[in-house]
Amino acid sequence: MELRQLRYFVAVAEHGSFTRAALAIGMEQPPLSQQIKQFERALGVTLFHRLTRGVELTDIGAALIGQAKAILAMEEDFLGFAQGLARGERGHLRVGLAGAVSLLPIIPQTIRRFREAWPEVIVSFEESNTPALSEALHDRRVDVAIVRPPVTDDRELAVYPLLDEPTVAALPSGHAYEGSGAIRLEMLANEPLIIFPRELGPGFHDAILSACQHAGFTPRMGQQAPQIAATVPLVAAGLGVSVVPQSLSQIHAGGVTFHRIEEPAPSATLAIAVLKGRPAPLVGRFIAALKDACGEWVERSQKIE
Repeated sequence: MELRQLRYFVAVAEHGSFTRAALAIGMEQPPLSQQIKQFERALGVTLFHRLTRGVELTDIGAALIGQAKAILAMEEDFLGFAQGLARGERGHLRVGLAGAVSLLPIIPQTIRRFREAWPEVIVSFEESNTPALSEALHDRRVDVAIVRPPVTDDRELAVYPLLDEPTVAALPSGHAYEGSGAIRLEMLANEPLIIFPRELGPGFHDAILSACQHAGFTPRMGQQAPQIAATVPLVAAGLGVSVVPQSLSQIHAGGVTFHRIEEPAPSATLAIAVLKGRPAPLVGRFIAALKDACGEWVERSQKIE
């Protein structure tokens, strides 16, 4: 059985005539009649009563016509889904997010606009640290990840820079510098520095320590936070101070004040990571959307400055 035979069967049934069906599907009437006869022989049934004027379905034909239409509808859905995948307009996109990335407004805003533009795309998320997301990419558990570079074992990963997010100093309420607008890093030289383990984000971790050294001091290492976002509650508990991405200032934790850091200040770099090679159309479309949105965000930030 061929799908075209189902289409011929449905066309004749809907038009009630070989002649009218042949005109509708753009073929001659005799070949259409032959195709229906071959189809009936293949099935071992009679689908139509041949009348003086036109045809009508037999009982068996009437019982089969609904399934024939359903199969053709499935074919159309299948073709539409396949073509949507090829254009990057349908499918399942698995996105990895490094620590606190989701708090930077441009990231969720871009994902929302992407979902609104392509409503037939299912987007799911995995939030973790950069090394774990690199492993998830290798294992194909995520399709694309927004990470804090560098990534581990980048021989198999392609990494595209997105933006450098400013950082702020997080101080506990009541701190001597609470009333200060901006602070210099050396003002925190005698404070215990709350920071996350280096293996969770070596690039950002090293940027913080390097900025402190450029400011003329080696920081006193305080309590380690289990992840980047967890530094803010530890500051609120009075365990020390921290340097965090500016987006973390959205965490309305009582007992913390956030302060701009005067230059030289570290930045929290974000990048997109995918497996090397030509990405699937959907992944490529998402990467392009992120690059465009973050590029606009950087331009607006520079104008404000």
